[in-house]
Amino acid sequence: MSILKDKFGRKISYVRLAVTDRCNLRCQYCMPAHGIDIVDRKELLTFKEMYRLTRVLSELGVNKVRLTGGEPFVRKDFVKLLEMLNYNELLDEINITTNGALIANHIEQIEQLKVKSINLSLDSLNRQKFAEITRRDVFDEVYKTLEKLENSKLDLKLNMVVQSGVNTDEIIDFVELTKYKNIAVRFIEEMPFNGTGQKNVIEVWDYNKIFQSIENKYDDIDKLKDKRSSTSRNFKIDQYQGTFGIIPAFTRTICGDCDRIRITSTGLFKNCLFDDGVFNVRDFMREGADDKDLKNLFLSLVHKKPKDGFIAEQERNSDVSESMSTIGG
Repeated sequence: MSILKDKFGRKISYVRLAVTDRCNLRCQYCMPAHGIDIVDRKELLTFKEMYRLTRVLSELGVNKVRLTGGEPFVRKDFVKLLEMLNYNELLDEINITTNGALIANHIEQIEQLKVKSINLSLDSLNRQKFAEITRRDVFDEVYKTLEKLENSKLDLKLNMVVQSGVNTDEIIDFVELTKYKNIAVRFIEEMPFNGTGQKNVIEVWDYNKIFQSIENKYDDIDKLKDKRSSTSRNFKIDQYQGTFGIIPAFTRTICGDCDRIRITSTGLFKNCLFDDGVFNVRDFMREGADDKDLKNLFLSLVHKKPKDGFIAEQERNSDVSESMSTIGG
């Protein structure tokens, strides 16, 4: 069986699939206050097309899919897509990234499927600051989702985007959540994908600075063994139930073991977060491509995957000013 492998020998086993470019929040690091120019619904991949893409990819060795947005639960009947993907016996994991405002009523249903983990975005534990960051007053709903997920059988990862001059004073508060909660808190370097380009910051909060701020507080930090393709460097405070990790998304020290590809909600195939997108598979399918055509396409596209995000960025034809809602979480 042919498997997806790039010219550096990296096997591709993970696809991030955006199901919509729409979102019910307006996070400052993700999109402008007025939102983005959303695409017409007919331009979005249908659920049937999404299932077909993941099925073809799974026959090439992809066994994990992460569903993102925008906010995936904004898309009508999103849970039906989860149920469809559940029939794919070649998929070992279905994971979801969400802002938590709309998922609460679906958790019990999701637990019955192949969904393994939920990445919940929460950038402040302070209600007022949360509203300032997201430009929406839904903190109570999101925190209730956190508690509900904590008590579910789903693995919970709590993602905090570290924003200079905004929420860096809460880093220790997030670490302290792991004292009594069996969750994985992950601190993410802020990216320039906010729809307006890279902003000026008071100070750069990269991996080293984030870790140093935690190390200054705790003497008993244990380094955990990371999976080869892990996007985070993970740690545990001695005697704490949960763990914390740091994702060097912008400094890109994790590219060497990358096993991921991306497909946006409009079908744009991306080998890397930092590339322009290399092919529109939606149009290819709608023009009559069969599954063999798709497999040959994916094999050829992945072979061109750049060595790292810096190379991908150098090869871009446009400025880094997209919205993460457009790119796909």
